[in-house]
Amino acid sequence: MTLTKISLVLLLSLLFVYFETVKSQNCSCAPNLCCSQFGYCGTTADYCGSTCRSGPCRGGGPPTGAGLVGSIVTQSFFNNIINQAGNNCAGKRFYSRDSFINATNTFPSFANSVTRREIATMFAHFTHETGHFCYIEEINGASHDFCQMSNTQYPCVPGKSYHGRGPVFLSWNFNYGPCGQSLGLDLLRQPELVGSNHYKKTG
Repeated sequence: MTLTKISLVLLLSLLFVYFETVKSQNCSCAPNLCCSQFGYCGTTADYCGSTCRSGPCRGGGPPTGAGLVGSIVTQSFFNNIINQAGNNCAGKRFYSRDSFINATNTFPSFANSVTRREIATMFAHFTHETGHFCYIEEINGASHDFCQMSNTQYPCVPGKSYHGRGPVFLSWNFNYGPCGQSLGLDLLRQPELVGSNHYKKTG
């Protein structure tokens, strides 16, 4: 099934939440090494080519894919948003620019076709929903009913809450269900995964 760009944006935002930052991907490379789009150090074209993030990059031509997204969503761009959240915000230890870039690597067709305007729209939405990446879950969300009982395709699981979670505050069982299917996760049974820092496949 072909995913629409809207679906990719939603899936990308969910993956943004799930990717854990791995210490080996911090790109604390020696000065003579390039940091690749995936966060590893090296000297070949895979590291220093057009998707190089830092170091003695030598790629030619305009960046594409994650390199294009990374050239728009720079660390400075991301920091300008998240630094507006208070230091006591849970999201400051949860959301990261590297997680977003890693998520774009999962959807190369998205990364190669997304525009600056679409990225700006995504981050405007993320910023609005999360209070500059302060919140991981909707305030008092669990106290509201986000279960559409008439939806039999994605039935609610008793005792589970489908309130807003993650950078787009994914809500309602009819959204958790298809997103989970696309990601290979049972988000109807484990909706809390959207607000966790672990990417786990179930089933």
